[in-house]
Amino acid sequence: MILLKSDEIKEAALKYFTIHGYEGASLSQIADEVGMKKQSIYAHFKGKDDLFLQVLRDVKESEWSAIVAYFNKKDSQQPEKDLYGFLLFIIDLFQKDEQMKFWLRMTFFPPAHLAEQIEYDVIDIESKVQAILKSKFQEWIDADTILKDEAMTPTYAFLGIMDSIMMELVYGNDEQRLRTKLESSWRVFWRGITHR
Repeated sequence: MILLKSDEIKEAALKYFTIHGYEGASLSQIADEVGMKKQSIYAHFKGKDDLFLQVLRDVKESEWSAIVAYFNKKDSQQPEKDLYGFLLFIIDLFQKDEQMKFWLRMTFFPPAHLAEQIEYDVIDIESKVQAILKSKFQEWIDADTILKDEAMTPTYAFLGIMDSIMMELVYGNDEQRLRTKLESSWRVFWRGITHR
């Protein structure tokens, strides 16, 4: 029962942190949402910071699980389809999933007093994504489906495209501009790793 109530609290917290940000969300609002008194939240979480960080880490794990699931379905035969599909997958994930919107906003605009802890989580997931991409690029290099190179070279280049897309998702509001940036970056990237 405690786990169930904790999950309800985190679900309500995600809603309010997403809508109002860390500063604008109150424990009173969150408690009201789940039908409890504000003080009762402290039976589950140390305070607002603890609740916020637990919600953020749950969302981080959801993102990681989605990325792993995407790549587990791919082989070493179609890097163009798989990589471009991954960029579309990331755009879709961060545009449509409220949890991912929250993650994206909080990683770009963290509460100042939690910035260091959030930076640790951001670096952690970036390292994991980098590792999975490096492994995939190495498979494609070994299968001779892309140019022979150090696997980190195309990995960093691809991560640069991802960073550009994330910036557009956070700051941009123009779907056409996002698609143009994606298409242009993709064409140059793909030509660079396959031109012989």
